[in-house]
Amino acid sequence: MTKAVEPSHATASEAVAPTHAAPKPIELSPSSTHEVTPTHVAHDAPKAVTPAHAAPEVQSPAQHAPSDQGEASAREARREALRAAPTVMVSACLLGEACRYDGRSQRSERVLAALEGKAVIPICPEAAAGMGIPRPPVDLAGGTGVDVWAGRARALTRETREDRTAAFQDGAQQALEAARRFDVTVALLKEKSPSCGSQRVYETGVLRPGEGITTALLRADGRTVVSDEDL
Repeated sequence: MTKAVEPSHATASEAVAPTHAAPKPIELSPSSTHEVTPTHVAHDAPKAVTPAHAAPEVQSPAQHAPSDQGEASAREARREALRAAPTVMVSACLLGEACRYDGRSQRSERVLAALEGKAVIPICPEAAAGMGIPRPPVDLAGGTGVDVWAGRARALTRETREDRTAAFQDGAQQALEAARRFDVTVALLKEKSPSCGSQRVYETGVLRPGEGITTALLRADGRTVVSDEDL
């Protein structure tokens, strides 16, 4: 059975997650890895949260693409950070929570195996911001997550072009607050998501190199973000 754990430095009633209640860190062990049920993701909007500290300034990455050797080295560094981390923030959809925009999950056995023995903080920034499940798909427009924080890009619904930038930023700030509250240094997030993508995101329907809105904020605060495709 999955064993719930509460970090001694965190106050459960104050923690931030895709629900109104605290994100319940769950400890994964070899015997429970394939039975993990993450914290339930609410379908209604939680109360807006202001980070305990000011949001970090998100800066643009180097413009040149890394070499194949450099990327391989960077990927291994991310994997090593994940292996060493006792507590990891994880996209709830990767744990089997049906919180994607289409109401489905992206449960990953590779992710569950990589989290054995660790405390896990499930997070869905978009559900946390009250965007609903299911919800209209959203693409970035005008740049990536870094550009959104700089005011150069927006998050727009794919079909109606409704601006959801503020909601995506709210969800990202809630993820950052949870990372700070639980002293999380590593996040394992879903690739290609406008929130959680860390290597590739959709910009106006085209998959391009870049990172999502939540990933950009977490990285600006010094957190390591690992892609599910790194495993």
